Amino acid sequence: MRPHRVAYPTARFTMLIMIQAIIMSIVLFGNSILKINALDCFKCISKAGEYPPCDDPFHNNYTSDILESPCWAGRKQRNGVFPATTCVKLAGTYDDTGETLVVRGCAVDSGTLTIDTELVRMSHCGGFYYEDRYVRGCVQNCLDDGCNNAVTFRQTDTMIKTAIVFAFAVIVISYM
Repeated sequence: MRPHRVAYPTARFTMLIMIQAIIMSIVLFGNSILKINALDCFKCISKAGEYPPCDDPFHNNYTSDILESPCWAGRKQRNGVFPATTCVKLAGTYDDTGETLVVRGCAVDSGTLTIDTELVRMSHCGGFYYEDRYVRGCVQNCLDDGCNNAVTFRQTDTMIKTAIVFAFAVIVISYM
């Protein structure tokens, strides 16, 4: 009786699989490697309802012109702008007139040790001055693309890429 021979892939076949894996990785994740790690945030200001696309309730209809992708912001005690780490929405009413104010934008965590000096680490409500006028309202922060009230499709894009990678892995494993 002849011993059972196990079929091992040839060196050429193994090299082809490796090349395919490298090409697929570049195609699927190349844009992620080169992309700056910054958020996409809506940037706009509406005082007394003068700019309806920015006002609450926010509707992501015809607002692509106010989406900054990627969003850049200043940083305390530094010159220049940096990739945003947080999207911000400030909403309130002027104390003197009762007019509404909505400001959407982005910010950068400056890296200080205490949470009370970093606006971007937690949402706040209360009173504050905006352009020398007292406002009562809230500053809200979020950490996802377009999260200062809009829909983004990056999560769907990531899920599709993940599914393709898993399908490719199953095909490669089945040939081994």
